[in-house]
Amino acid sequence: MEFAEVVRRRRMIRHFTDEPVAPEVVDRLLAAALRAPSAGFSQGWAFLVLTDDEDRARFWPFVPTRVEQTPTMQLAPVVIVPLAHKATYLERYAEPDKGWEDRAEARWPAPYWFIDTGMASLLILLTAVDEGLDACFFGIQPDQLAPFRAEFGIPDDYAPLGGITVGHRAPDTPAQPAAVDERRRGAESVVHRGQFGVHG
Repeated sequence: MEFAEVVRRRRMIRHFTDEPVAPEVVDRLLAAALRAPSAGFSQGWAFLVLTDDEDRARFWPFVPTRVEQTPTMQLAPVVIVPLAHKATYLERYAEPDKGWEDRAEARWPAPYWFIDTGMASLLILLTAVDEGLDACFFGIQPDQLAPFRAEFGIPDDYAPLGGITVGHRAPDTPAQPAAVDERRRGAESVVHRGQFGVHG
């Protein structure tokens, strides 16, 4: 599939069938994530992959709102939880070629551990489309993070960004409302050329 078509077709799909996804496809999703850029080549990420029925059943109670609103999301055969690891970045930039020996988080203009893990997540979403699948990224509410960590043994210094479901779109998935494209902001409102506020 041409890359432009992958980008055009990508959308958050919340209705899945329970048709399996082959293990080698899951491996390709994760391989693509590992190609994401990262500051200083820190690669401060990890991915919790849930493909067994029992493991996914343990996951869904931690996103109750999602289950209530779109219960067919639970049919997706793959759930991936991207995890950001700040300490990897602080340690990497304290190495001799970077030289921030104090490991001060204040040196960072933005939390690149979240940015980089987010880029890895986007590569999973795009690769799913390229594989003929669909996917959805969604959040885990703050009050659910501690019990979620405990259930899956996630160390405190790894930050879950959310969940990604991957699978085959249900045939009765509602069409994307026309209002979505109507609400999509165009370049003329968000692209500033040469000076903020200069469009065109």
